[in-house]
Amino acid sequence: MASTDTQTATEQKRQADDTAGLEAGLDALESVEVRRTPLRQTLLQKVLPPILAVLLVVVVWQLLVTLKIVDDPTKLPAPSDVWGEVRESWLEGELLGYIWTSVSRGLLGFLLALAIGTPLGLLVARVKFVRAAIGPILSGLQSLPSVAWVPPAVIWLGLNNSMMYAVILLGAVPSIANGLVSGVDQVPPLFLRAGRTLGATGLKGAWHIVMPAALPGYVAGMKQGWAFSWRSLMAAEIIASSPDLGVGLGQLLENGRNASSMSMVFLAIILILVVGIAIDLLIFSPLERRILRGRGLLVKS
Repeated sequence: MASTDTQTATEQKRQADDTAGLEAGLDALESVEVRRTPLRQTLLQKVLPPILAVLLVVVVWQLLVTLKIVDDPTKLPAPSDVWGEVRESWLEGELLGYIWTSVSRGLLGFLLALAIGTPLGLLVARVKFVRAAIGPILSGLQSLPSVAWVPPAVIWLGLNNSMMYAVILLGAVPSIANGLVSGVDQVPPLFLRAGRTLGATGLKGAWHIVMPAALPGYVAGMKQGWAFSWRSLMAAEIIASSPDLGVGLGQLLENGRNASSMSMVFLAIILILVVGIAIDLLIFSPLERRILRGRGLLVKS
């Protein structure tokens, strides 16, 4: 009898030790040391590499011109010629106007696409009949080149901003909706059952359970939606030109082609790239890091 009591006490002590060890391990995982990254380390790891890459491209570009590997300035202008185009546009007060015309259209069109694509994605993800009916259409629209929508949009709506926004919507909405559908499909069923148990059903469940759990896929769809918005807008500005529309970056690119000015063409291409990269770095990358960090997938160091 005493032996049995001793064995039982030993077993209970072992279980208590295991539980204490498990709790200590979990506490260690949760207590991640958070410290500010030194400025020098940030400059070396995040700022310096892209600067060096850009400098390397400029050096190779200049060598191609200096060594006359490409000796036709109408095909490859020197970097100084493109810089002269930038300086001239700035002094004439037109450079910021080119950028703002396209950026304002692109952001407004993207916000409209977000307002349409989000409820559409939730509807497709949560209603089987809607997914069977609309899901393949969304996938097909996502694979359709956005430039294909420019001619019908011009015929339907004319040469105006409404045509531009229509092209953006047709290019971006399928990507946003499909991204949200993919995110919802990856939500663990346990979350949904727990939400229903707590009374989170219908719109309440979608807002408090589904959307937060589907955020990584949703943000990926948003990033792709912005890329489609920007490309759709550039295609529309290149093809459809009118004095009422103003001069955006796409129209600047087309003006350079019409004038056979490669320096203007390169200026437009560089500005299009800079705006696309800036929007990603300022909006989507911080948002994505914050979401991943909140899920313990990205440790702030």
